[in-house]
Amino acid sequence: MQFVYRSHYEGPLSRRLRSLPDQTVLGWFQRGWTVEDPRAWVEAELDGPVYGLASIFEEASEHGLPVPGTTDELRRLLHEHLYVEGDADYIRLDDHSLRVRTDDDEVELAYFFLDDHVIAARPARLAYLLRDTWPLPEEAGERQDFQPEVPVSVAAPAGEDKETTYVVLLTFYDGESLAITAPLAFPGTALPALAGRLTTVDPAVAAAWPPELRVLRALVTPGAPALDVALERANRWPGFSLGADSPWPGLPDEHAAAHRLAMDLVDGARLVGGRRPEASLLRVGDHIAELAMHCDGFFGYQQWYLFDTIWAANHPDLAQSVLRYANHWDPLAD
Repeated sequence: MQFVYRSHYEGPLSRRLRSLPDQTVLGWFQRGWTVEDPRAWVEAELDGPVYGLASIFEEASEHGLPVPGTTDELRRLLHEHLYVEGDADYIRLDDHSLRVRTDDDEVELAYFFLDDHVIAARPARLAYLLRDTWPLPEEAGERQDFQPEVPVSVAAPAGEDKETTYVVLLTFYDGESLAITAPLAFPGTALPALAGRLTTVDPAVAAAWPPELRVLRALVTPGAPALDVALERANRWPGFSLGADSPWPGLPDEHAAAHRLAMDLVDGARLVGGRRPEASLLRVGDHIAELAMHCDGFFGYQQWYLFDTIWAANHPDLAQSVLRYANHWDPLAD
């Protein structure tokens, strides 16, 4: 069985993974039900604290709660005694998984127990969640068909290519930090053409983009649209520091003017909040670009993924699960 903690405190990918010897979720909770020190046991089992999780074992000890014998009994006890910030729908238990959403008054958090059955059965939902290594595989073969299984927002009119590029921004600005920006699609645009496409989209259309994408557009050099260069500049953009006073200074609509102002801001950047661009991870390939951006000394990293249908079709489980990860906190939700 696998445990995953989706937390912005957990390194470049904002996740912590742990393999457990138990066959079922019920079995893991039964094994810990009567431990003497629940907090220490949870930390030892899961390689660190998990916000609120020890509460069920503390309640079991304090109130003499019976060890659950079935999934239904465990579900009832979790709903009555597990500490979460949220309503009953934030605790989701079935025979093969437990999915919990909460927050620590700073950011939203989620954790998952997933047995081998559900992992084998749902790779297109879980492949990215269960990956704790960077970067994603880069190789891509010939063009194949790929259709997202989750909603995406079309960001611009179709271009001239046969491919579509998807932009996934796992970013946040306040405590609402899980799945707040839907994936964007640039139809008719392969990844190598994306930087140039950003600069030619009607400014009225670009005005509706997330601020990260508007900044990236401004950081593309006029006449020399290189995505790797623009992403390296974005990594040094002062507004991505979570403690910045004015994270989104107004940029002109006209691209050349926006670029001049954006470059002045990057070159004169004063980073705050313990942000360290040199700690970020950046890789740009032919069909996938990845940035794990160090944004804050306390909250850590945010992740950007940009990939086209050539990469997605050759890595469909990873592609679908990345898109789903950005759409909803619960990868098994319909």
